Amino acid sequence: MALARARAWRSAWSAGWGASVVKRAALVGCAAALAACHPGNLPGAPGARDLKLSGSTDAAPAENEAIGNGAVKIGLIVPLTGPSGPSSVGASLRNAAKLAYADSGANDVTILVKDDRSTPAGAAAATQAAINEGAEIILGPVFGAGVKEASRVARAANKPMIAFSTDASAATRGSYLLSFPVEGYVDRGVNFASQRGKKSIAALVPENDYGTVAMAQFQQSAANYGVRVPVIERYKPGAPADSVKRLAAARDQFDALFIPEQAEAMTAVSKELVANGIDSKKVQIFGTGLWNDARTLSLPALQGAWFTAPENAGFNAFAQRYKAKYGADPARVATLAYDAVSLAIALSRSQGSQRYSENVLTNPSGFNGADGVFRFRSDGGNDRGLSVLEIGGGAAKIISPAPRNFTGNGA
Repeated sequence: MALARARAWRSAWSAGWGASVVKRAALVGCAAALAACHPGNLPGAPGARDLKLSGSTDAAPAENEAIGNGAVKIGLIVPLTGPSGPSSVGASLRNAAKLAYADSGANDVTILVKDDRSTPAGAAAATQAAINEGAEIILGPVFGAGVKEASRVARAANKPMIAFSTDASAATRGSYLLSFPVEGYVDRGVNFASQRGKKSIAALVPENDYGTVAMAQFQQSAANYGVRVPVIERYKPGAPADSVKRLAAARDQFDALFIPEQAEAMTAVSKELVANGIDSKKVQIFGTGLWNDARTLSLPALQGAWFTAPENAGFNAFAQRYKAKYGADPARVATLAYDAVSLAIALSRSQGSQRYSENVLTNPSGFNGADGVFRFRSDGGNDRGLSVLEIGGGAAKIISPAPRNFTGNGA
């Protein structure tokens, strides 16, 4: 009966792009979906950085809302308010959840929306409130510190969580991250460079949290793919000149250069690269999805450079439909809520009492969402299908498409 209902539902959805996540989800088990973000300052592509929040004495969420009135209850923890008042990020995530609910034609689930007030204590309180009201799975929160607190509450109640943070340290068994971790961008870039014959890759890395995580993954990926790392230069944010000069002096030691820097900081880096005779005509430069930004695409040193990112077609289609419904553009992370809600609804219809079990959520075939294919690992991390793009003429074109499916067990 459940499978027949899932098939009928999928058939009704076959004409819409948004069906991709639920069609794949309904098949999971029968056959072999934050940007990190800062309130009010979201990057142009997922995965930039995650806010490290301090403790708070807030003891309860500020706002509650229920979407639907079905028997299966799903908790959605989002930052509807923050230090400066209402949060556009939280509102965008909530609206995306409403859109997913409407698109699914659901009448058998209830989404319990809880405000975490953008604090760890608020996230814990919101999660407890959702569980007290019968939530079988928790979606969100967004910020790493909040995820850790919410996860502690969810684990105590034996409830799984799908959170939206890019902070890999927040992932744990039963608490999965549906986001774009730095590590995934880096690994895809190093792998592609090695496939293109690059054998010796240097790195120019800012001295910040993002740079430190990216550098660690860079070194691991280089070892995995048999790439030599002759030099790594670190620099204080905004002051890359001395490090670039040292790289220029060692230019004959590497055939590619990895720079895990944010878009707003790349103007200064590009200036120093040009001044020292380093550009992608002489050495292959590559970075992460942070470069998927108009400020980066026109920089002289980066013409011909590569970066890794999710393909935009799915997000663009989602954004058009979101704007038509709500009259505004969604936050770039809104697809995370859309995909998580779509997945939770689909599994509720196709997997019976095992719908949110570890075996179902970590199926190695994964799921297909607005930003492409994704799967959860047993350690709480995820694998994402990412494309590689090349910068040229103020734009970027895909030179290596994102995979449409996974190979390997994803353990």
